[in-house]
Amino acid sequence: MTTSALQEEKVPLASRIWISLADASVAILQSLVAAGALTYYFVNVRGLSTSYTGIVWLLFGIWNAVNDPLFGYISDRTKSKLGRRVPYIRFGAPIFILSFILFWLDIPGVDTQTGMFVQMLLVLFVFDSLYTAIATSLYIMPYEVAISNKARSSIFIWKILFMVFTIVVPLAIERTIKPEAGDLAGISYFRWFMALFAVGMGVLIFASTFFYKEKHYAQEDEQPGFLTAFKQCFTNRSFVVFEVISFTIMFVQTSLMQGLWYYFDEISVPAMPLYLALAGGIVGGVFLWINRREPWGVKLSTRLFSLAFAIGCLAVVFMGRNVIAATLGFFLFGIGFAGGMYLIPMMNGDVVDMDEHRTGLRREGMYAGVNSFITKPAISLAQWVLLTIMTAFGYDQTLAKGMQSVNAETGILLGWVLVPGILLFLSFVALHWYPLDGPEWLKIKAGLAEIHKAKERKYLESQGYKFVE
Repeated sequence: MTTSALQEEKVPLASRIWISLADASVAILQSLVAAGALTYYFVNVRGLSTSYTGIVWLLFGIWNAVNDPLFGYISDRTKSKLGRRVPYIRFGAPIFILSFILFWLDIPGVDTQTGMFVQMLLVLFVFDSLYTAIATSLYIMPYEVAISNKARSSIFIWKILFMVFTIVVPLAIERTIKPEAGDLAGISYFRWFMALFAVGMGVLIFASTFFYKEKHYAQEDEQPGFLTAFKQCFTNRSFVVFEVISFTIMFVQTSLMQGLWYYFDEISVPAMPLYLALAGGIVGGVFLWINRREPWGVKLSTRLFSLAFAIGCLAVVFMGRNVIAATLGFFLFGIGFAGGMYLIPMMNGDVVDMDEHRTGLRREGMYAGVNSFITKPAISLAQWVLLTIMTAFGYDQTLAKGMQSVNAETGILLGWVLVPGILLFLSFVALHWYPLDGPEWLKIKAGLAEIHKAKERKYLESQGYKFVE
């Protein structure tokens, strides 16, 4: 086999679409579990106390601190004909879907407080283990199937388009089939819908693995031991600063999606203009950040969306009962969601590129794992903060929808958006010290592109290709 030169890298359209579709499918299920439906279902439908539910999320956060970096390390060292990531997606999908379905089953004998506590906790452990394996693999797949930033960007655009559904679908479920306590027909329909919906998502995740292939040359690198690899992440200054915004976005997205289930139940504002404002902010934000990333740079763009997001949160926390202020807040939420979907993966790619510049190794898996080690507890903390503040302000889960006291309504607003607003403003400040920006960084990126070409050529030659100059 011969070739005269390495051609300009292109990722097939089918590969871009299927990677993005699978990624969105996983994210939708995770959003329903971590940012809305699950807590509402156990607390408001089945009657699990807010205290027990908060403890579940705190215990779950401990497991998150263990499994994410461990899986990242294992996946970086995986060697197979399918690659380092594809096996986990293909063979993990059925178990992932089964665990999701188990959340919604009313298992005989577990209708006590202790029984529901155990069911929620154990299934969360299984679900998240598979979520970590699959979502991490899909998150870093653009770096596995493509070498150039241009080719990776062609995947990110499609991921952004599909990631809109990770916001829209949970919101649609919340507005249409959210069950009420005592509505047996509605609860039964909700359970069946969630199960069948999960099966559909699972089919998409499994099928996607037949439409993309990894670049295998990275499997040839000799990876360091776990502790060395773990510590090296924290000697990368750009990673440390990146984790501030990464943690914040995970916390904010969880809190905002979860709080919607309570906000529209108890605060008398019309939902339609707020959802339209949110959609307008997301669509406008996608176009804004895609078009301004190059002239403004990833650093400045990320700082600006953090600030806009923070202003939106503070507008809602102080004036969330006013439809005009809430509409403005929701529009800024959309701008922030769009920035998080597009710019955070771009920033993460730069952080991993800097690591390669420093160490000579591609370690996307380890970085993704350590990133989750830091950020996934934000899911638990966001749930716990919301439930704790609501309870402290007198929220009564036994009352019918719309019957909470004014004080409890205030607790919902504070628990929902006050802490996210503070974290987003702190991220805006912290990103001042993010180092991957400017001409020197662009020069390093150009050098890495040449290194990638050389690595690919070396790998292809090892597979029998001969290059004719």
